[in-house]
Amino acid sequence: MGSRDSRRRSKSSKSKSKKKNQVAQEKTKIEDYAFLSDTQTGALVSRDGCVDWLCFPRFDSPACFASLLGDTKNGHWRFFPEEKIDQTRRRYRGETLILETEIETKSGAARLIDFMPPRGENPDIIRIVEGLRGKVSMHMELIVRFDYGQIVPWVRKRHDGLEAVAGPDGLILRTPIETYGKDLTTVGEFTVTKGDRVPFVLTWFLSHRDPPRKVNAEHALRDTEKYWKAWSEQFRGQGEWRDAVMRSLIVLKGLTYAPTGGLVAAATTSLPEQIGGPRNWDYRYCWLRDATFALLSLLRSGYREEAKSWREWLLRAVAGSPAQMQIMYGVRGERRLDELEIPWLSGYEGSKPVRIGNAASSQFQLDVYGEVLAAMWQADRLGIKLEEPDWALMVQLMKFLESNWQKPDEGIWEVRGGRKHFTHSKVMAWLAFDRAVKLVEDCGCAAGEHLVRWQKIRDEIHAEVCDRGYNARRKAFTQVYGSDALDASLLTIPLVSFLPATDERVRNTIEAIERELMQDGFVLRYRPEQCGVDGLPGREGVFIPCSFWLADCLHLLGRKKEARELFERLLDLRNDLGLLSEEYDPREKRQLGNFPQAFSHVALIRAARILRDEDVLLRSED
Repeated sequence: MGSRDSRRRSKSSKSKSKKKNQVAQEKTKIEDYAFLSDTQTGALVSRDGCVDWLCFPRFDSPACFASLLGDTKNGHWRFFPEEKIDQTRRRYRGETLILETEIETKSGAARLIDFMPPRGENPDIIRIVEGLRGKVSMHMELIVRFDYGQIVPWVRKRHDGLEAVAGPDGLILRTPIETYGKDLTTVGEFTVTKGDRVPFVLTWFLSHRDPPRKVNAEHALRDTEKYWKAWSEQFRGQGEWRDAVMRSLIVLKGLTYAPTGGLVAAATTSLPEQIGGPRNWDYRYCWLRDATFALLSLLRSGYREEAKSWREWLLRAVAGSPAQMQIMYGVRGERRLDELEIPWLSGYEGSKPVRIGNAASSQFQLDVYGEVLAAMWQADRLGIKLEEPDWALMVQLMKFLESNWQKPDEGIWEVRGGRKHFTHSKVMAWLAFDRAVKLVEDCGCAAGEHLVRWQKIRDEIHAEVCDRGYNARRKAFTQVYGSDALDASLLTIPLVSFLPATDERVRNTIEAIERELMQDGFVLRYRPEQCGVDGLPGREGVFIPCSFWLADCLHLLGRKKEARELFERLLDLRNDLGLLSEEYDPREKRQLGNFPQAFSHVALIRAARILRDEDVLLRSED
């Protein structure tokens, strides 16, 4: 790690035998990563057992392992055998986020058990190397680089471990294996035979404090497994897609920031929507849209506590003037998410720039009001009744929307080409008024004086969308009022019950999207070269959530066989652990975008419900 680490003995003779295994590895594909989480931050682990991304202590903290967006000198934590690897296999242990990677060599086999215990103030990532058969000589390679791979820490042996400290951050590695420094890297060698279990515990702490007490790796493993099992057992879903839905729910839980109830859109920043392109964004924040959809998925699956925590997070995050409500916040409700570029990172497979922060946080997007009101209504229907602060928030949001729904916005896709009258945005403004009306009608005890006015505005928006959003010549609802361009977000029209799927205009729109926005059997959000709204060069992959929406619409049209076929093709895009990113390149057969992506897993859960006819009457859904 740091230069002080080089004072320890070199052991150069022992290191010679592993030279062939220290050759720089090819960049791991996005879909070849596993996801670990302690419900406060997350890590990505490659198929061969290398931690290439880890932010401590929060999802949006600076990374201490950033080789995902650079190279090995930007930090990683790797175990590998001295001999050539014959085969690797991996899985999650049951319905948990405990990863098990089995490594086979000519001389034997070993298992790498990786997990992050749900915790309090000090996060850990724990790795246990277990001997399965024969004898396997293993090597450890630890490169800590704080502040997104830039800062080489000061390393020393203290507090029964190896400490790495720089600025506000400290890490301590505790293991029975002797380690030593070589070329600003901490390395170690050990051998495991059947039954051996060698623990490695890496713990973050504030550098001006002493590190916490030593963690017993085996006890932490037991407690982590118990935690995830207890959580997963709350889900009582059945059916042929139960496992896919359960894994998606676990991902959503893993993306939740437990102390506040916020939920991040993904665990990463700057994984590209096009390899080598500039569409690289930081998704480690709480979008109102994504969090709302995710928490509704959890709520419908029986997870009430997450929904309660989210509602409390929402009240805190948006407190103040409705005019200042943002589309996204930090995990504790922070509003300043200034966007910066990190010049010292080369980007995933050269995809630059690498960004931290997100300038879209200052955008105006009408659709978030619809999603928030839909969530409040759905939660109320499912037994989490609105309390006085919730009613007050709803009234303030609706008052703001009354005066602003007519304005152009940046839309659901957060375009950077200027504000426009996006049809989808107006549909979601309608949804906000519709659900607010329903809340008042269902309760009859609060905000009743607004009911007639909200009903009138709801009907006014509906009429305007049908008049200005539908292009009779194109026979489709279009992306922007008066345009010819299509947009897959309009597949949500029947999903929010604005119009039924069987309405001729909706049917025409679905068919137009099938003709013009499909690529190799999946759905593009829109065609940037045709609409010119996003203000960015290059292209992107097919959009996984939109493809699930098309499956929903096909099912609602009675085209159930086609819906099922599309849904199962989408399931095939998941990696071997059941994880999805945001987009997919059907030509290169690669996942694209930040990973794992909450929006994609939410769309999977919803599609499974619709295709199982659990949502026959979408009028009762959001």
